[in-house]
Amino acid sequence: MTSTPAAPSLAPATRTLLTLAAGVVVLAGLYAANDVVAPILLAAVIVIICHPVRHPLERRGWPRWAATTAVIVVAYLILAALLAMLVFAGFQFADLVQSYLPQLQQAMLDLVDQLAALGIDTDIADAATAWLEPARLLSLAGDVSSVVLGIATAFFFVLAYAIFMAADGARYSTAYDVFGASQAGPIDRATRFSGGVRRYFVVNASFGAVVAVIDGIALTILGVPAPVVWAILAFVTNFVPNIGFVLGLVPPAIMAFVVGGWQLALGVVAVYCVVNVVLQVLVQPKFVADAVNLSLTLSFVSVVFWTFVIGPLGAILAIPLTLLVRALLLEGDPRSGWLRWLSGDDVAAGAVTTTTPDDGPPRAAEPLDGSPDESPEETAREAAPGLVATAEHTAPDGAGSAPADPGRGDGAAETS
Repeated sequence: MTSTPAAPSLAPATRTLLTLAAGVVVLAGLYAANDVVAPILLAAVIVIICHPVRHPLERRGWPRWAATTAVIVVAYLILAALLAMLVFAGFQFADLVQSYLPQLQQAMLDLVDQLAALGIDTDIADAATAWLEPARLLSLAGDVSSVVLGIATAFFFVLAYAIFMAADGARYSTAYDVFGASQAGPIDRATRFSGGVRRYFVVNASFGAVVAVIDGIALTILGVPAPVVWAILAFVTNFVPNIGFVLGLVPPAIMAFVVGGWQLALGVVAVYCVVNVVLQVLVQPKFVADAVNLSLTLSFVSVVFWTFVIGPLGAILAIPLTLLVRALLLEGDPRSGWLRWLSGDDVAAGAVTTTTPDDGPPRAAEPLDGSPDESPEETAREAAPGLVATAEHTAPDGAGSAPADPGRGDGAAETS
């Protein structure tokens, strides 16, 4: 018996540098192709949200193609509603800028005079008034309309992507039936990811709808123009973690200042602080944290990071993309339990591996989720469409709940 020497392993520092270099290359590619990548990611998230629609239909005897058609129809309805709100709000905002341009300029000139009376540097006042020149504001209104049209064009591609992803989702839902326990680890990770994405958007949509209705009613009572536009803005910005409240507050506060002075603006700020802070800052983060298990710091950083990488859609898709990175890079490695715990995954506390007293190889981690409540077959059907195959190629041997092969050793291969 002769033993084949194991291949020399890289030093930890070298592995870290190579990993960071590879990450920079991937992110640079995403940044360069964000116009293509962002619609694909949006379509994937929409299909993941709608995928469970097929399960009750298939249990009632519907053929697979009919259940897939139902998923596509629901996805199209969601996209149509989003597109209608964005188009309506975008063009209404452009009309508001043009209609209230004289009042906006006069209000800002009055504010500049008051600041000058208080001794504020005139350079700051001049800079503020420069942004209120008619040409600049009309250009801003035109830019908003152009952005809305660009979003509508991107939605056309999203509609096409959703068809193919929904069809593939029907195939991926049978992954456990095809591979059995040999790929249970990747399938479980894809299932946890897709479930987290669905819970996150359900929680945000629920709170966003409540906040939008209350804000719209309050703005109507206060007499702020276009309350429906600001209600739609409050709903959309609710999907932006942490800073969505500020993004939804500034425009209606400015409009209130234009039409009613600082008293009305303070009234809008007070209403938003009472409603939005209580729901979005105090109550909603608890439900979101339970849904996705991400730390508040990571949630905030992910918004800035993914917005820079793939554009404005990155702010809305920041949490799902962060969950995807964690599922692909961390959840497949039993030695990364402490990194998952740092990211906010409390379940990972039970997955941290232990080592022998002489710092030998790590022992197998305990199961992450305990005893499952569902059968593996039912769990596999909830896996994220289009992600099972990706997870299969990224999972190291022995990851997740895949059973170990009793005939396979952990050391060097033995040859006779």
